[in-house]
Amino acid sequence: MTSQQAGHVLIVGAGIAGMSAAVALRRVGVTVDLIDIEPGRTVAGAGLTITGPTLRALRQLGVYDAVAARGYVGEGIRVCGVDGTYIRDIPTPMPPEAGVRGSGGIGRPVLYGILSSQVLARGVRPRFGLSVAEIAQDGSGVDVTFSDGTAGRYDMVVGADGIYSRTRQQVFPGAPQPEYTGQSVYRMFVPRPPEVDRRHYFLGGEVKVGWTPVSAERMYLFVVERTPRTIREPHELPGSLAGLLEPYGGHVRTFRESIREDTEIAYRPLESFRLPGPWHRGRVILIGDAAHPTTPQLASGAGIAVEDALVLADELARHGTGPAALRAFSARHEQRCRFVVESSIEIGRLEQEQAPPEAQTAVVERALARLMEPV
Repeated sequence: MTSQQAGHVLIVGAGIAGMSAAVALRRVGVTVDLIDIEPGRTVAGAGLTITGPTLRALRQLGVYDAVAARGYVGEGIRVCGVDGTYIRDIPTPMPPEAGVRGSGGIGRPVLYGILSSQVLARGVRPRFGLSVAEIAQDGSGVDVTFSDGTAGRYDMVVGADGIYSRTRQQVFPGAPQPEYTGQSVYRMFVPRPPEVDRRHYFLGGEVKVGWTPVSAERMYLFVVERTPRTIREPHELPGSLAGLLEPYGGHVRTFRESIREDTEIAYRPLESFRLPGPWHRGRVILIGDAAHPTTPQLASGAGIAVEDALVLADELARHGTGPAALRAFSARHEQRCRFVVESSIEIGRLEQEQAPPEAQTAVVERALARLMEPV
């Protein structure tokens, strides 16, 4: 794509998908405006588990070294019983040409900081506290009116504004709404014992417990609970989480004993939906959780969001900023994203049924093997 063909793109949403898209599109010469409805940089949640395919995508985006230095990268997933006894290891090999380890983790604010630095280095200055009031498009471009009364015309608009996407509501009227999956997740940071060198699952109990290292010193502990949709107040979380962890042994018992009334615990219901394709209308496309929100069972939501950005940039470089590029994106990446969503929901279903650990881990292994394939 030449500089004359590169075009001007608006990205709505400055999360992982939006920032990755800003970096990837700038690399192919596209002029980018990046906005976010939040008044400033806010990062919710504790940490992110990162698969080998996600690490490959982060390497292609140019941030793998920073993630490896400031987060955790390693190999394998250890599966244990409720009492902490070893069951087996799930291998997570990546092809040598990928140039990355097979597993990882990082604090969400740390990853946001790494991506934000790359966005700024590419000359993009995000505008916060700004949303899209109206979108109108014709055959050659998209006219956007912003919430502050200003306006702009773009060759393309990328909706990367999350599971509750306003862009989706504006461009896909009647699209499905997020639905509760029947599970909620707790997350809290805990110290990383020196002997812990990989992700862990503790299976066989009424809830799924696990942890992911996110640095040399820290991990985040997660608990996935089957429950009717429940709103839990912050003061309720320590007692509720401690109760769920009571049957568990090993290091999990030590972490449970460390929970205090003021322990910071993140809690959220898990939601998803299935949006019929294609995920674009004219010159407006949805990426990330705006198009394919996934539960965390396969730890691939961030990965396919970064892949969205890479594939979109690649197709814009080939086809220009028009509908042909979006059709090529759909043909190349929608099925892969749907596979991640469906596999994650399947694992969640098995967890809720308290299926044997081998049944749960079999889906994980099959899915990770398929995701190792080139994008």
